[in-house]
Amino acid sequence: MSPSIVLGSSIAKIIGHNVKASNRFDPYVNMWVYEEMIDGKKLTEIINTEHENVKYLPGHKLPRNVVAVPEITEAVKGAKILVFVIPHQFIAKLCDQIKPHITEGTIGISLIKGIDEGPEGLKLISDIIREKLEIEVSVLMGANIANEVADEKFCETTIGAKNEANGVIFKELLQTPNFRITVVQESDTVELCGALKNIVAVGAGFCDGLGFGDNTKAAVIRLGLMEMVAFAKLFCKGEVSSTTFLESCGVADLITTCYGGRNRKVAEAFAKTSKSITELEEEMLNGQKLQGPQTSAEVYKLLQKRDMVNKFPLFSAVYQICFEGKEVKEFITCLQNHPEHM
Repeated sequence: MSPSIVLGSSIAKIIGHNVKASNRFDPYVNMWVYEEMIDGKKLTEIINTEHENVKYLPGHKLPRNVVAVPEITEAVKGAKILVFVIPHQFIAKLCDQIKPHITEGTIGISLIKGIDEGPEGLKLISDIIREKLEIEVSVLMGANIANEVADEKFCETTIGAKNEANGVIFKELLQTPNFRITVVQESDTVELCGALKNIVAVGAGFCDGLGFGDNTKAAVIRLGLMEMVAFAKLFCKGEVSSTTFLESCGVADLITTCYGGRNRKVAEAFAKTSKSITELEEEMLNGQKLQGPQTSAEVYKLLQKRDMVNKFPLFSAVYQICFEGKEVKEFITCLQNHPEHM
């Protein structure tokens, strides 16, 4: 099950409660749900009668003003605010479907962690939405494990909004006493953090699988963070300030992912068994793709193009171990010879 599907229902729950209490927003929230049959009943019908996403967020009641809609074009009709929470590989196709139904002045926010490939190298998911729908798009990233958000356990998150007024709207739409939001303008940096931390988490998983201790993992997190900062400065067209990495989208999300999360877990299994990443995805994730290895491949291509592989030994080692047959036990050498120490 993709974390984004679980997070989608958790965020719909927050938005549903918040719009009821506000006079700025329409009191009804359309939630697009991919239609499935559960015990002979349509999932959307179950959600709309029992007010619970029994498949992806069981045990949590959704507010009655959250309405599950099976048709994406129907769900976006008349909407002025779009919230994107889906696995990133579907985004381009969905944007093509909804483009004819977008009204002028619509704004969007993406919670999608991942990157895509563009002609110039990496492409941010928000850029795909911007280009295809011709709307302003903000992003939300942070240490937000979906089930904990749904359980209303305290957490923080970061909204990256190039347009300050939109940042204010999204904060009002999404903040709760236990879901605290900081808004920053460096939207691209915030979004890139959400993708790059998955590469570092794979490295952390290798450490766990190889039996290294907490000191080694701390080094992986720190060196990984340094590479994230350096890569953002290389890639982002706008300003990249170190303070953004101190927000929830940066260091907090990195720590959470390196101690929990699917990337860490599968990478640990990879280091302990002789199975490939693809085999482990089949076994542990029902065949869904892990984001860390995929992201490392995109990043590696870009670094090769710019002849900068040696400046990012941790990112490069993750790629080479996952895809080029480099021995996982050699991972430690990328730490021992890191340019940070030279």
